[in-house]
Amino acid sequence: MPEFTILPPLALYIHLPWCTKKCPYCDFNSHTYSQSLPEKQYLDALISDLEIQLPSIWGRRIISVFIGGGTPSLFSAESIHTLISTIRSHLNCLPAMEITMEANPGSVEQGKFTDFFAAGVNRLSIGVQSFNDQKLQALGRIHNAGEAYKAVDVARNAGFENINIDLMFALPEQTVEQGLDDLQQAIKLSPEHISWYQLTIEPNTLFYNHPPHTPNDDESWEMQKQGQQLLHNAGYLQYEISAYAQKNRKCEHNINYWQFGDYLALGAGAHGKISRSDTAEINRYWQIRQPAAYMQNIDKTSGHEILQTEQIIFEFMLNALRLKQGFEIPLFEQHTGLKADIISERCEQAIKDGMLLTHNNQYYASEHGYLFLNDLINRFS
Repeated sequence: MPEFTILPPLALYIHLPWCTKKCPYCDFNSHTYSQSLPEKQYLDALISDLEIQLPSIWGRRIISVFIGGGTPSLFSAESIHTLISTIRSHLNCLPAMEITMEANPGSVEQGKFTDFFAAGVNRLSIGVQSFNDQKLQALGRIHNAGEAYKAVDVARNAGFENINIDLMFALPEQTVEQGLDDLQQAIKLSPEHISWYQLTIEPNTLFYNHPPHTPNDDESWEMQKQGQQLLHNAGYLQYEISAYAQKNRKCEHNINYWQFGDYLALGAGAHGKISRSDTAEINRYWQIRQPAAYMQNIDKTSGHEILQTEQIIFEFMLNALRLKQGFEIPLFEQHTGLKADIISERCEQAIKDGMLLTHNNQYYASEHGYLFLNDLINRFS
């Protein structure tokens, strides 16, 4: 049973689930809409949801906000302003906290960037995925390369000084040269952060039912190896498997996830995790997935569970070992409520096997351990 002397940091995730079109690789909780967004109704539901959840985190400080989707930039700047204002009035927020919103590079959304910045969003995550029109078409994206370049320029002119570009590699029929060219195009735009993911084929997607021809393991590895060197040479520090940042530009919200911090969840299908010192529990919950059902049953969740000790250990390692810096023992104890001796034997064995390294109470994956991260993490299952 966890015992908390200090509770972990707390972030806020808000899910806006609608998209213009469902991408064939996407397994997120996203929904297309036929006529108009039920924007007012959904915003009211989010605010009611927040008010219902307030007692579970009363007095705790919010360190970051992430508005994801779906395509959140389909919402009006007025709605985003109302949402952020409500969050600040209801919660104890860090004054200059990171507030990220995901945005589509399409021209319709670009026109709102200035208003989103004025509404309080201070970090924009632009879903570029590729700068190759042919690859964008294969991914089912509705923007083109020209709009992707322009989106970053428009975001800069709107006032954003913290921009992330989302890119994928190992795309259908993609050569190593094409994958690296995408990365070079992103680097030329000098975003503060680049999230560079390998395309994975997930269940319940169009690609899963109709698999495209993607690069083999050797080609994907060559792309990744050369791409990491490109990013390093350009001054981007890899601090997590898929995350690269300029100095002092790591994503605070995602670091909180990877360090097993807490997160309040608002919106259809959103998942949350809240630690409680009074009941000595870590509670995980998930909201109703369908937007209409979520709005009609705002006082209900789809499910919840209390994490057991072995779940806590595994999930901490699943997240923390993704970070290049790994974790410190005091952080493990603070964020799990468990004593470090519960993992000491497994850590020592992983060190003997060359999978884990330790220095000054810090544990992190070795180069070998990072290459075979799933094997390392499964030692704690």
